[in-house]
Amino acid sequence: MWYSQDLKQRKNWYGEVADAYNRGRPAYPQQLINRAIELELVPKEGMILEIGSGPGTATTAFATLGFSMVCLEPSLAFCQLGRQNCAKYPNVEIINTSFEEWELETEKFDAVLAANSFHWVSSDIKYQKAADALLENSSIILLWNTPPEPDSEVVQMLNEVYRTRVPFFAGSEDFKSHKQNLAKFGENLLDSGLFKNLMSEDLMSEVTYSIDDYLALLSSLSPYIALERQQRDYLFAGLRETLEKNCGNSIQTSYLSMLQVAQKS
Repeated sequence: MWYSQDLKQRKNWYGEVADAYNRGRPAYPQQLINRAIELELVPKEGMILEIGSGPGTATTAFATLGFSMVCLEPSLAFCQLGRQNCAKYPNVEIINTSFEEWELETEKFDAVLAANSFHWVSSDIKYQKAADALLENSSIILLWNTPPEPDSEVVQMLNEVYRTRVPFFAGSEDFKSHKQNLAKFGENLLDSGLFKNLMSEDLMSEVTYSIDDYLALLSSLSPYIALERQQRDYLFAGLRETLEKNCGNSIQTSYLSMLQVAQKS
């Protein structure tokens, strides 16, 4: 898998698609952000450590609520976008480093946050280092968004393009499979022996894309980044042709979001 690459490769993985990622990836639902706050996971003046903050998609949601944040982001391109997106939040610091390379500040943070990023961190260190960074009785917060999917009729039409142009390409997962796969990340927190009292909530959300923005979204997803450029261009040309012919100017999509919270043991 792409997230099993070495650290240097992971740092550069999103470099060429950082703008597309910033433009296309959906927000984390405010309902789940609010739920994390309702559970009093972070005190009002609390400090959050964010692992892999990307362009600040989740960062801004928490910064808006007044929290101080130290955000670790290994990609320089993402760092620059994140600093732009968080410029109005003086209590947010974005550091261009990986969680693996970050010099641990023991028992300093009221919460550790990872939004669609925890799977990128080496399993050898992520549970122990996250626990060590947390104050006693504080919590780790995992947020996940699955890739937005059009309705089944549109998916069927697009699948014809995939079969014709990139027959080796893995098909999209259904939301039931996504939910099962995401649940494993929460189970792994408990299995580490370093966290307890797992709480998980999920919900479905919708987002409408223009065709350009939908293709930008796809270009920011790892399976598409892994394609050779010529293959990707050939695929996207076919997808664009089909979408423009059958969907008009916009595409309605749905995605699954999940919040997982566990307390430091």
